[in-house]
Amino acid sequence: MDLQLIALDPQLVAYCLLLGAALGFLAGLLGIGGGMLMVPFMMQILANKGIATDYLVKVAVATSLTTILFTSLSSVRAHHRAGGVRWDLVALLTPGIILGALFGAQLVGFAPARWLELSFGVFLLFTSMTMLKAKKPLAEGAVPKTLPARGALFGVGTLIGVISAMVGAGGGFLTVPYLSNRGVSMKNAVATSAACGVPIALGGALGYIWAGRNLNLAPFTLGYLYLPGLLLISLASVLTAPIGARIAHRTDTVQLRKYFAMLLLTLAAYMVWHSLWHSI
Repeated sequence: MDLQLIALDPQLVAYCLLLGAALGFLAGLLGIGGGMLMVPFMMQILANKGIATDYLVKVAVATSLTTILFTSLSSVRAHHRAGGVRWDLVALLTPGIILGALFGAQLVGFAPARWLELSFGVFLLFTSMTMLKAKKPLAEGAVPKTLPARGALFGVGTLIGVISAMVGAGGGFLTVPYLSNRGVSMKNAVATSAACGVPIALGGALGYIWAGRNLNLAPFTLGYLYLPGLLLISLASVLTAPIGARIAHRTDTVQLRKYFAMLLLTLAAYMVWHSLWHSI
């Protein structure tokens, strides 16, 4: 990729760096992956890059998912140092995750853009409502569910990979509650989920490159990946995520999570409106 050509569009550089910085900061502050925020904004950026309307959401999802590869690597390093990653569970989930992410990318490649936008809007709605709903503590005397056998974990990983690849997210919205509800401590669940974000992003990236291999969407695209956005957003998010994480340790984030959930509700409404009235 010729970085000089990217520099010719300072507006693109500014938008992507700002978006990446905001997403990285929020990810570190609230423990929420940036994919659910990135996709709607990335669609607006891509609309000015000559990418056809039918492909906007697909390129945005693919690019969003791939940025998680870089942010997850940075996050996993810190979690590993703290001893939080259950590498035994990562090893059991990873084969299914990669297979599911590869398959999920192919589904997105075949799916109508309007259906994808509507599905993403529903995903945002589900995520925001989950954040607004207080988690009920385990009843006194109740025993948490245990983790299933190896074969079942392969199936769980496959499902996580498929859904994550289709919405451009790192899978934490599925992996963390699944592990925590089956006796894994929240610290280990979050750390293990971060580690699972690497195979999700890797499998999804390869899947989206293959799914869009015969397309010529715009300059600097590789399959469904928009490389300038991937580079700039990843760079900024990796730099700001640690800042958000440090502030999170000194701040009550409960109220902030509520405001963030309301933002997700707004974006969900936009995506549903766009799919029903604005798409071709």
